[in-house]
Amino acid sequence: MGKFVITKDSKGEFRFKLNAGNGETILVSEGYTTKANCEKGIESVRTNSQHDERFEKKTSTNGKHYFNLKATNGQVIGTSEMYESAASRDGGIASVKSNAPSATIDDKTV
Repeated sequence: MGKFVITKDSKGEFRFKLNAGNGETILVSEGYTTKANCEKGIESVRTNSQHDERFEKKTSTNGKHYFNLKATNGQVIGTSEMYESAASRDGGIASVKSNAPSATIDDKTV
């Protein structure tokens, strides 16, 4: 089962990452000024990850593949790691789709 992990960075911003059942990080958020907004971001991932059109497939300047998950307003909610191939990136998308809806939350800020 997947898990969202909430942390606080050195700038005091809250972030979450979505880990697959094997512990591998499959999606990382931007920074949020409040924990409440970070938690809203997690709920947005749960909802938007079920819509194929919300995944933006990208290729970096060094040829690696990654994706962004976007909200209905077009704002990026989370970004994947870099993958060597488009097929691996697509596997990462499938992992987010299967893990996000039922992922538990592990709040490391308390």
